Amino acid sequence: MKRRAGKRDSFYPGVADVKPENRAQRAEGKSQRWMRSVLLSIFVLVLVPFSLTVLPELIQLLVYTHRIRVPFFVDLSRPSDLSLNHTMNMYLTSEEGISLGVWHTVPESQWKEAQGKDLAWYQNALNDRSPVFIYLHGNMGTRAATHRVGVAKVLSALGYHVLVPDYRGFGDSTGEPTEAGLTTDALYLFNWVKAHSGNSLVIIWGQSLGTGVATNTAVKLVEQGVVCDGVILEATFSSTRQPVTVHPFSWYYWTLPGTGYFFPEPWAENKAVFPSEENLKKMKSPILFLHSEDDPLTPIRFAQQMYEVAVSTQNAERVKLVSFDSSLGYLHNGLYKDPHLPDIIKRFVMSL
Repeated sequence: MKRRAGKRDSFYPGVADVKPENRAQRAEGKSQRWMRSVLLSIFVLVLVPFSLTVLPELIQLLVYTHRIRVPFFVDLSRPSDLSLNHTMNMYLTSEEGISLGVWHTVPESQWKEAQGKDLAWYQNALNDRSPVFIYLHGNMGTRAATHRVGVAKVLSALGYHVLVPDYRGFGDSTGEPTEAGLTTDALYLFNWVKAHSGNSLVIIWGQSLGTGVATNTAVKLVEQGVVCDGVILEATFSSTRQPVTVHPFSWYYWTLPGTGYFFPEPWAENKAVFPSEENLKKMKSPILFLHSEDDPLTPIRFAQQMYEVAVSTQNAERVKLVSFDSSLGYLHNGLYKDPHLPDIIKRFVMSL
């Protein structure tokens, strides 16, 4: 028996070492399973409820991206640093606790006269019967973004006044952005301009996210018995037609794991509705659509569909669509570079 045991020991070398190791591995496995169970419990009991509280605010941040204040290191109180030498920086209170940073650029022909003038002079200048544009920019960045400054220069060169606000929460404006808040800001600025501009034409130009704000504002005015003189919609989008996977302001929805499981589409709970298509059915203002055929964020087919809705509501004389060939490479923000844009804008203004 002893010899057999010896043979067995020689036939299975290291058996005595293997058994303790297996016991250690089992113990380690139990420890790991226990740790995973604890972490899962923490996730379910703590992190999920926390996420359900915090993520809606994160979604708001991702829709508006207002914290990304590009271009960096720009003093918004000094538009002259961006060659806007005939521009006044001012702050307007759209409602209690909300201060809006706004640039007012006068017509280029008044460049010399504007030097050294104060806010009162700029306000009085609005009453010179030159058309006035309110430019409502898209999400992310401030009124100092290159393409926004470019639009202001184009309009000023045509002899128009331009007011470019940063919505609440954007740039140096106070507050936090919501759809209702952005609409309130735009409506306040429109009424402020009308109060200072007499019988001058007032035209709202919305770009990207700003097209949603523009149509919201135009409908609010109609409800008050006021028709805006004209509306320009550049790089417009449709919450109704654009599925969430291609919607320009909900990229996070399909990018962040689990977001779609816990949260409905952002407009399902009024996070960011901007019902531009429905608004177009209520608007009475002449409309000019501007869109680049190579726009990767808001495909032109949606602009064409929106145009058709507007034409069916009004007529082809009051609603125009101008598209820019994809070979020009304007993408989402580059239309201000087009040499034909001034003539397009001028013809639209003359038709009002």
